[in-house]
Amino acid sequence: MEDTVNTSMRKVVYEEFGDRDVLQLVDALVPEPQAGQVLVKVHGAGLNPIDWKTRKGLGFVAKQLSEQDLLPWTPGYDLAGEVVSVGDNVNTLVPGDRVMGLAGFALTGGSYASYALAQADELAIVPENLDLVTAGALPLAALTAWQALFEVADLQSGQKILIHAGAGGVGHLAVQFALTQGAHVIATASKDHHDFLGRLGVHEIIDYTTTDVAQECFGLDVVLDLVGSDAGRRSLNCLGEKGVLVTVPTVTADVIICAAEAMGLRAHGMTVRPDVFHLEEIAELIEDGDVTVHIEKVFSLVEVAAAHELLEGGHVCGKLVLDCRD
Repeated sequence: MEDTVNTSMRKVVYEEFGDRDVLQLVDALVPEPQAGQVLVKVHGAGLNPIDWKTRKGLGFVAKQLSEQDLLPWTPGYDLAGEVVSVGDNVNTLVPGDRVMGLAGFALTGGSYASYALAQADELAIVPENLDLVTAGALPLAALTAWQALFEVADLQSGQKILIHAGAGGVGHLAVQFALTQGAHVIATASKDHHDFLGRLGVHEIIDYTTTDVAQECFGLDVVLDLVGSDAGRRSLNCLGEKGVLVTVPTVTADVIICAAEAMGLRAHGMTVRPDVFHLEEIAELIEDGDVTVHIEKVFSLVEVAAAHELLEGGHVCGKLVLDCRD
């Protein structure tokens, strides 16, 4: 194992919850991998809505960080990069491997850094046709889409599915996964993103700013709700008798599930989990050219506050990612 103890790195931390100005870029020592761990030189770290919500003190993760006195904390779960060294009992990866993963989920975090630790069993090999900065944006969004579609909804070929926010980070991957499964895909997006979804192969695109999906869609097999709140609740009217709605935003999940029960319909919430086998299946689709990861903008570590500003605003087409290389 390489001696990295005296090597310095940069990482983002915050010592308290708050607005973007709590984000600090600091120097630190490169950590040393323990048994079962891998040290990764991070090229790309994906940005996800949970990042800014936690930074503001919202949600389950922030509550746990506060209760367990885990601040200061380095955010970030998505990472891709090169293996630098491995701890004891790691025999699946070696230095130089190109890897990606959903690492440190949910209380460890740590990917907003030039080096990060991950469990070896959280990491998958990155396809050669995917650069490492782009790969860093993939794991959390891709696993969310994959697990929602194929574990919770059990999407089958020939079924009709409505995907809300189809041009977003999770959405643009979900529409591609559904298309590879042979589903008929309907997606909502603002007018600015219709051409993007058309290029991905979406069959029907609905402008949610002008059209009520409940008046347009009937008898659907699956609804993937990535918006929550009233949009998710009204989408229950789009389901067929045996259809199912999967809602991802946790804040409004209980309300939507209760509404579904009152209507005699099925609705489920979900929480993503690390799964390297799913990530490997997704990597194969990328390698074969069936799925692409769209990056709207790349930020450096020093630009992390600007990245969070764009992330908080919503309406991102595809993903945002930090380039963590020095």
